[in-house]
Amino acid sequence: MPTPPGLDLTVEELRAVVRFAAACAADVLPVFESAVDDDARPREALDAARAFADGAARSNRQRTTAFAAHRAARDAPDEVARLAALACADAAGAAYLHPLAQATQVGHVLRSAACVARVAELRGEDVGVVRATLAERAAPPVPAVLRRYPRPRRGRTRLEELLVVLDTAVRGSDAR
Repeated sequence: MPTPPGLDLTVEELRAVVRFAAACAADVLPVFESAVDDDARPREALDAARAFADGAARSNRQRTTAFAAHRAARDAPDEVARLAALACADAAGAAYLHPLAQATQVGHVLRSAACVARVAELRGEDVGVVRATLAERAAPPVPAVLRRYPRPRRGRTRLEELLVVLDTAVRGSDAR
């Protein structure tokens, strides 16, 4: 099946998406590390994401550390630590955003930010303020990349719902 025109991503656009996801994950990594001080898997995933964002070649490092951080999330002692580990996993996984016209690809762009929003919500913070801050952090070309994909459907979980809310906020933050 041919790729629809206009959906191709440049390496710099992909690096910008990963940079955004990594910045979001960095906000919550300390939450995981304070709960689980002897598990480096989320930090390794965040480091792999940052390496790609800073110019290293995309490699198996991003993929393997993302999977390892997902396993760390599964082993986390509570939901907040789990979400923090997932944010790091998703930052590394963002390097594998594909130019497929599928709403599922939006998760590669925004799931790390959705984890940050959910952590904030669980800690009693104002999610509206957090959402606005995350949307502002999504500097160009992230909103333009996001608009190439179909909008995600309303989710069944709170994390999926937050992803949809963030999608709306980020798509609107770089209006043409």
